[in-house]
Amino acid sequence: MRKEFTVDADAILNETVANANGVPGVVAMVTDRNGNIYEGAAGKRRTDKPEAMTTDSSFAIFSTTKAITGTAALQLIEEGRLDLDAPAKRYAPDLGKLQVIDGFDAKGQPRLRAPKRELTTRMLLLHIGGFGYDFFNENYLRLATEHGQPSVITSSKASLMTPLLFDPGSKWEYGTNIDWVGQVVEGITGKRLGEVFAERIFKPLGMANTTFEINDAVRSKLAGVHARNADGSLAPMDFELPASPEVHMGGHGLYSTVGDYMRFIRMWLNDGNGPHGRVLKAETVQMAEKNHLGDLKVTALPGVIKSLSNDAEFFPGQSKSWAFTFMVNDEEAPTGRPAGALGWAGLANLFYWIDRQNGFGGYWATQILPFGDPDSFTGYMRFETAFYDALHRRKAA
Repeated sequence: MRKEFTVDADAILNETVANANGVPGVVAMVTDRNGNIYEGAAGKRRTDKPEAMTTDSSFAIFSTTKAITGTAALQLIEEGRLDLDAPAKRYAPDLGKLQVIDGFDAKGQPRLRAPKRELTTRMLLLHIGGFGYDFFNENYLRLATEHGQPSVITSSKASLMTPLLFDPGSKWEYGTNIDWVGQVVEGITGKRLGEVFAERIFKPLGMANTTFEINDAVRSKLAGVHARNADGSLAPMDFELPASPEVHMGGHGLYSTVGDYMRFIRMWLNDGNGPHGRVLKAETVQMAEKNHLGDLKVTALPGVIKSLSNDAEFFPGQSKSWAFTFMVNDEEAPTGRPAGALGWAGLANLFYWIDRQNGFGGYWATQILPFGDPDSFTGYMRFETAFYDALHRRKAA
């Protein structure tokens, strides 16, 4: 299986770069419970520079940060320091200042009211807390364009102080909920989120190349972000998250390598255990991977700012739920990913899956905006499909 899949995977990466509107560069890996079974890279880090993309390239990993923040919260639940159903303002008092926005009045001012129920950390972990993103929500976009609401890319506290879009617990909407979980973790531990990650997650997993604060070592291997123009061409961007962020944004703020993230995925495959120590108890992992949304479902992501995101949805027409804190596909996916597997993505077209049933996980990394880039997404879907085709052939042999 390994040799056969390597041939197919290498071809997919190379074709994804070589296509007429291909990606500048890509890194992809697959791991089992013991170690990586595939590592591949193709293309260049930036279209305007000569450096080749390599498997140790650094990436802004955007929303694939979220699962790491969720893991830090799960650790605090294990220790009895975090009550999922207590008001989250107990740990992050600024949450108590936020109201619900009910549209805008005739003068264009937001209409605000008190929320009908308390916001809890459980709701934040499940994206039912009431928060969104301005690139997925018209009301948040209007707050940004007409009222100066800062973008979350500023990594500022002001960027988090948005009104709630609905009463907590009433619907699923993807947004800054996990950034607030990071604030909860900081409130409980009395430490910055990066310190918590370094001590409690990165050290036992051997993740030496993951950080909230970009430095020269990261920059020396950094894959540049590119913008997809209307004609399909790509333009390199001089984009960086703040080097010394005011807030360590638990929803999107990390830089990492694909190799480091595979260590994190292996921890989930191994019931919370890492090479240098346990990160989560096995029973916590088994609890966390379940659907915790009840009757609510994950919905499509509408691209409101087209330069940042297209309309996007994983596995359209299929039921998706949410765990702590991953998407769960409720049915077998067209790629072959089994029902109950975990996964998610990052804004610059980074994608991963964790299949605890079969003991495998994978990660696909590019740096292209907007999200849902057809070439990157198609390449990823082909990559995952090729893996499951090889796995099914091995099982049938």
